[in-house]
Amino acid sequence: MFSFFQGMALGGGLIIAIGAQNAFVLSQGVRRNFPLQTALVCSLCDASLILIGISGVGTLVAGSPDLARIATWGGSLFLLWYGSRSFRSALQGGRLDAHGEQIESRRKLLWTTLALTFLNPHVYLDTIVLVGGISGQLANSERYLFGAGAISASVLWFFSLSLGAGLLAPLFRRPLAWRCLDGFVCLTMWGIALSLLWPELQQFL
Repeated sequence: MFSFFQGMALGGGLIIAIGAQNAFVLSQGVRRNFPLQTALVCSLCDASLILIGISGVGTLVAGSPDLARIATWGGSLFLLWYGSRSFRSALQGGRLDAHGEQIESRRKLLWTTLALTFLNPHVYLDTIVLVGGISGQLANSERYLFGAGAISASVLWFFSLSLGAGLLAPLFRRPLAWRCLDGFVCLTMWGIALSLLWPELQQFL
């Protein structure tokens, strides 16, 4: 089950980073405006992209040692950059603006959620390229456990964020809460990057 929890750690670290999608999910949850539907759509979008990554890109990378090494270094560098961005955000601080236009229909909610998800280029880097590339280094059974862990983290995060928004909203209006969250994301990303690079670095030690 190590692969499952590794996938959950990576998926969790990626999904909780501050972004338009999370702010939207939280703001809809605060207003109790279709919170379950919002969480479900976001979870299904992430799950579909992760499955594409581990079944397509993951298989391609697994068949080529050179691609596996590129994915390891590329993914690790991306994680280091991602963690650095979260580190800078933690230093700068921020707060949630949970006020906005009330979405009155499920159809409008669906299109808005899909736009916030699929028009964000980082979602493809996070799911298809990063998660899929890293999973390509694993055996078939471990690869899908890794993907299942990443999907589980996504589902747990979106539903917890949406359903718990009424309690979280006052907290996340404070800059300190965002700093703590960004600090956690930073440490998670850097920790995973180090674990990926460690076998490569041992060759030089």
